[in-house]
Amino acid sequence: MPATATKKIPGCPGNSQLRLLTQSDARLRKHADYQRVYQRSRKHFSSSMTYFFAERPSSQGVGPRVGLTAGRVLGKAVERNRIKRRMREAVRLNLASLTRDVDVILHPRRTVLSAEFSTLQEEVSRIFAIVQKARERATVKPEVLQDVMGRADV
Repeated sequence: MPATATKKIPGCPGNSQLRLLTQSDARLRKHADYQRVYQRSRKHFSSSMTYFFAERPSSQGVGPRVGLTAGRVLGKAVERNRIKRRMREAVRLNLASLTRDVDVILHPRRTVLSAEFSTLQEEVSRIFAIVQKARERATVKPEVLQDVMGRADV
């Protein structure tokens, strides 16, 4: 199944096409995927959440995937569901900033419930920028490092 699909919209002038990204394309769903990310990465911290990220092998699809966790420690079901809705929307608005094949897991804290949405969105944006930079740093070739460092023993 392709990561994106186009759909002809009836009634639109010229029968224009829209690029649709289904929600399932950008989400981590399987327990094994979560476990792989936990094993291949370490815990990172931000003000209202912790996060993990790991590069995905190219054979497993294209584009970033994001998983959310909301355990019982965050409150009752109504509060956990509200946290997840807010997080999903913040991720949706910032997902375009991730361009690599990477899996990200976000563990929100209870403060996400009372935080301003703009603050939450900025924090998710910052996390995605950190993930993007880390992936870019990991792909820098040794020759480039040699030029930057000015020595051959890198």
